[in-house]
Amino acid sequence: MADVSIPVALDDLGATLGRFESGFLLTVSERGGAGPKAVSVRPRLVDGVLRVVAPGRGSVANAAAHPAVTLLFPPAGAERHSLIVDGTAAPDGDDLRVTPTSAILHRPA
Repeated sequence: MADVSIPVALDDLGATLGRFESGFLLTVSERGGAGPKAVSVRPRLVDGVLRVVAPGRGSVANAAAHPAVTLLFPPAGAERHSLIVDGTAAPDGDDLRVTPTSAILHRPA
């Protein structure tokens, strides 16, 4: 049986990300208890930082209040694993810069 979770070295994130299409940015509400907010995004990896272009005012505000975010990329094409990237977000105008802290490929058991 293939591994359910496979760690992705941050140095390999660009190549791994190239196997996926759009993903979802998950942030936590400024109010905290409202649960996560998910928006569809297509981030680009530039110099080790994921650039999320215009995810929306709510997501930018959420990330400003709670910088820990997750990017989830569902399987695309023949890919069997989802890519999950945790990171620290920083607003940059209408965009977010997400510095990855960990990444894994994950599939159901």
